[in-house]
Amino acid sequence: MDLLTLATELAREGAAFVRRRTGGARVVATKSSELDVVTAVDRGAETLIRDALAAARPLDGFLGEESGHRPGSSGLTWIVDPLDGTVNFLYGAAPCAVSVAVVSGPPDRWTPGAGGWTAEAGAVVTLPGGEVFAAARGRGATLDGRPLRASGESALSRGLVSTGLAYDRAARAGQLAVLAELAPVVRDIRMSGSACADLCAVAAGRLDGYYERGLGPWDHAAGALIAREAGAVVAGPGGGPPDGELVLAAAPGIAAALRRVVG
Repeated sequence: MDLLTLATELAREGAAFVRRRTGGARVVATKSSELDVVTAVDRGAETLIRDALAAARPLDGFLGEESGHRPGSSGLTWIVDPLDGTVNFLYGAAPCAVSVAVVSGPPDRWTPGAGGWTAEAGAVVTLPGGEVFAAARGRGATLDGRPLRASGESALSRGLVSTGLAYDRAARAGQLAVLAELAPVVRDIRMSGSACADLCAVAAGRLDGYYERGLGPWDHAAGALIAREAGAVVAGPGGGPPDGELVLAAAPGIAAALRRVVG
C-alpha cells in the first residue's frame, strides 16, 4: 500500500471512530492550559491509528498529539492529530477533523525544510460531513478524489481569511491586536476552531487565506501539504517554512499582502 493510500485509510478509520462517539465526549485531561482539553475520544482515535501503523509499517516513526514521539529507523515519521477541533467536538459544534501525514527526513526540529522534515503524503477527514482531503508531494491535492485548486483571489480587500486563538489567555491580547489591523482590510474573518480543516478550506478555495500562531506539527503537517499541492502559498515566519511561530496559507494573489499584515 502506498503512503497516500495508507494515510487516507487511517484518517478514514480515525474519523469513523470519532463519529461513533459523537455526543459522548468528556474531558479527561488538560495540556498547555485549562482551555486545552483532551477527551477519551482523542486518546482512543490516536491509539487506533498508532496501533494500525505499528502493524503496517513497524520501522516508521510516530508523532501523535496525545502520545508523543516514538522514533523509527526507516527515515519516515507519521504525524497524527486524532481529533483537531476537540473543543468543537466537546460542544457538538463543527468542524473537527482527523489528520494523518507522513514525512521524510530527520525530524529533529519538527519543521519542514533544511534540517527538518518534508511532508510526503497526508489526509484530513472532516466531521461531521466526512469529506476526505488528500495530497502527495508533487501529485496534487484532492477532495473526495476530485482535484483541488486554491482561490484565484488577487485583492486582500476581497479576501475571506480565517485564524484561531491561542489556548494561552495572555497571548490572545496580541492576537486580537493583529486581528484589529486585519479586519478593516479584508472582506471578512472566520474562526472555525480546527487548523487542519481551515488549511483544507484554503486548498478548496472556500477560504482565501488562513494564518495561526502556536500550532503543533500535527495541526498542519497534512493540511499544509494539501493546501500547497492545491496551489496555495504556504509559509511561516519571514516567508520561510511554517512552524510553531506561524503557519500561513493563502491564495497566491494575496499571500504577500496577508503576510505583511499578520507578520
